[in-house]
Amino acid sequence: MEDPKELFHFVGKKEDLIKAKRTFKTLDGRDVLIVYHQECFYALDYYCYHAAGKLENGDIEEIGGHLCIICPNHKYKISLAKGEGICKGVDRTKVPPMPVTFSKGVKQRVHTVKEINGDVYVELSKVPGWIESDYFQGEEGKENRAKAEAKASPNKGKDSS
Repeated sequence: MEDPKELFHFVGKKEDLIKAKRTFKTLDGRDVLIVYHQECFYALDYYCYHAAGKLENGDIEEIGGHLCIICPNHKYKISLAKGEGICKGVDRTKVPPMPVTFSKGVKQRVHTVKEINGDVYVELSKVPGWIESDYFQGEEGKENRAKAEAKASPNKGKDSS
């Protein structure tokens, strides 16, 4: 069995990460957010799968039994544990119509966090295939983030007179 320290990236001392609550790290070219909330650590891609919003600035709420981070840009809700896009809706098949919460499936790549003797490590996701948050990662992701930012603020840098 391999030593977890060889598979995982050291991201900080437990006490420091608890104080910070949210920590940004680039691991093997991937931008990752480490979150400490309700005595648990979570790690997920730093940029929202929808339009590259920085999740570090998002609120955390429980929605339909899912602990979610909410993208500050467009209020997309992402499950911290599984990376699912979470939506609220109405089940109109019920009388009276009832509010429901449902998953749009995994949209945000999540990573494994381990704590060993006060040190915290992250193992990058090995889930095969493409997950939507992959679009904003790496060198190509930098270009995609710039395009998303330009689209979000078309007048940025232009004279407003």
